[in-house]
Amino acid sequence: MSKRDYYEVLGVSKTATEIEIKKAYRKMALKYHPDKNPDNKEAEELFKEAAEAYEVLSNADKRQRYDQFGHAGVGGAAGGGFGGGGMSMDDIFSHFGDIFGGAFGGGFGGGGSRRRVNRGSNLRVKVKLTLEEMANGVEKKIKLHKYVACTACNGTGAEDGSSRQTCPTCHGTGQVTRVTNTFLGQMQTSSTCPQCGGEGQIITKHCHVCHGNGIVKDHEVVTINIPAGVNGGMQLSLRGKGNAGARGGINGDLIVLIEEEPHENLKRDGNNLIYDLYINFAEAALGTEVDIPTVSKKVRIKIPSGTQGGKVLRLRGKGLPDVNGYGHGDLLININIWTPQKLSKEEQAMMEKLKTSENFRPNPTSRDKSFFERMKEYFR
Repeated sequence: MSKRDYYEVLGVSKTATEIEIKKAYRKMALKYHPDKNPDNKEAEELFKEAAEAYEVLSNADKRQRYDQFGHAGVGGAAGGGFGGGGMSMDDIFSHFGDIFGGAFGGGFGGGGSRRRVNRGSNLRVKVKLTLEEMANGVEKKIKLHKYVACTACNGTGAEDGSSRQTCPTCHGTGQVTRVTNTFLGQMQTSSTCPQCGGEGQIITKHCHVCHGNGIVKDHEVVTINIPAGVNGGMQLSLRGKGNAGARGGINGDLIVLIEEEPHENLKRDGNNLIYDLYINFAEAALGTEVDIPTVSKKVRIKIPSGTQGGKVLRLRGKGLPDVNGYGHGDLLININIWTPQKLSKEEQAMMEKLKTSENFRPNPTSRDKSFFERMKEYFR
């Protein structure tokens, strides 16, 4: 199934403020919270879908890319997003715990636990694509040097199973609660446990390989499926492909920045392609047929007799596909008439005769639009 529009998921307009988006997400998250809907797979998926929408729309940069490019701009078409399995319930709770406030016992899962979950840092890579790859989509394999879970301890940071114990100070909650008496009565405050740092567990004997961190430097080959229609400057996000989180934490994301390699003949303007065609004076006057390059193959077009310099021909649908699937752009052919810079005596004599001919005197009509008028028309 195709992804639903994020604004539709949260039930807000595209002009919604940050506060309105947060309020709408909290309403949806509480409605479909797993504690309120035990063993309800449909509610769980709607809960994840709402979290995915909020994760994008609550971030100004991601929201801007989503408004411009749709799901592809935030990784929805490249294996990103967490509605499809990239983000677990624990991920959602660790990211957006403040949204729930005191609901469900002040914590998650009904247990009141607010343990800290370590999150790995994001990685950023640049991927250069040719115009052909942008037009057709492409699969890229990239070797990343990154932190991965330690295989000796399975990412726990402990030498063996018995070396990891529940924190005796917070009893596994990751929080310590203090009650103080004031003139207004008793006040209760919670803070991160100082002994375990909020993780809820302590390590009595560190892993000899990762020294208790649960992560080590290594490399991984990541496959990136880049959709057709992307352009330079677009960013795709692959959930969970960044650095591993310490001691069984959440992986960071991989941010892929798209760079466009210049094409030998074609220039890009949005989904349209522009080609500068040079013909000589005789070809413009008599008409001719020429081969025009596209992103896939050459096509032959007819140049009518009497063609003026600056005329723009349009080949519909020969541009690039829209990244959201809304058709293709066009190939615009800008015709330039090449004036020879050096003439032989014979050619000069011919030109002398022609320049006084009645047919060779410029005679523009009201139908001949100016360059700026043509550009406005074609790029409107």
